[in-house]
Amino acid sequence: MDRKQQEIMNFLHERVFDTILNSTDASISPKRGVRLTITRMEQLSAPKMVQYFWSAIAGKGNAISFADLLSSEGFVRFEEVLEDFRVRFSDNWLRQK
Repeated sequence: MDRKQQEIMNFLHERVFDTILNSTDASISPKRGVRLTITRMEQLSAPKMVQYFWSAIAGKGNAISFADLLSSEGFVRFEEVLEDFRVRFSDNWLRQK
């Protein structure tokens, strides 16, 4: 994993993933969904990771029901960190070496 990929994953772990994975109150479904999301994202380039994030926000298919599940269990969703994500992982950031 390169520096940019790691930076994206660190952000998402800090802001979304780890709270769910480390929760004793989370049901199996959100934990499974987060693990699947991590596995998928780790196979992508940094630009594709950003695209994956925005596709999840757009709410197609399983993304809507997964976001609803996270919300119903009281967890942070991608939608709640989108402003920080947008600013931090901009097109300019992706173009930087």
